[in-house]
Amino acid sequence: MDETKSLQDQFAPNLICFGCGPANEQGLQIKSFVKGDKLIATYKPQPYHLAFEGMVNGGIIGTLLDCHLNWTAVWHLMNRNQLAVPPCCVTAKYEVTFEKPTPSETELQLEAWVVDSSARKAVVEGTIGISGEVTARCCGTFVAVKSDHLAFHRW
Repeated sequence: MDETKSLQDQFAPNLICFGCGPANEQGLQIKSFVKGDKLIATYKPQPYHLAFEGMVNGGIIGTLLDCHLNWTAVWHLMNRNQLAVPPCCVTAKYEVTFEKPTPSETELQLEAWVVDSSARKAVVEGTIGISGEVTARCCGTFVAVKSDHLAFHRW
């Protein structure tokens, strides 16, 4: 594994997902990196990501968290199941709790970790914030899909 490249760039360079796809030039292109037992990422919102002046839109926050937590599940299941390539995971459910508005003027920090898992499923928690101050929390369940699923290795 190349620790200087994001998981998305290493394992899914052709992914077109709006939130995390390296191949989607108009997407958010989040980049997740392994740090111990967590995944971390940073993101600088653009002026068109605002809900109102100076604050990030909640849908953008939800997308950033959904994709970052999904990649945390992917990484965890790949290691747990000793796979050479990551499994294709989809979001079964996720819930975002907004603790306060998320300012748009500075780089956002994302962090995620697995709290429970089985062979094909991971429950992941994560946060987004600035300067160590959490502005939103997320908990989600992500499932590795089988070959008959529409999303199977679409990336």
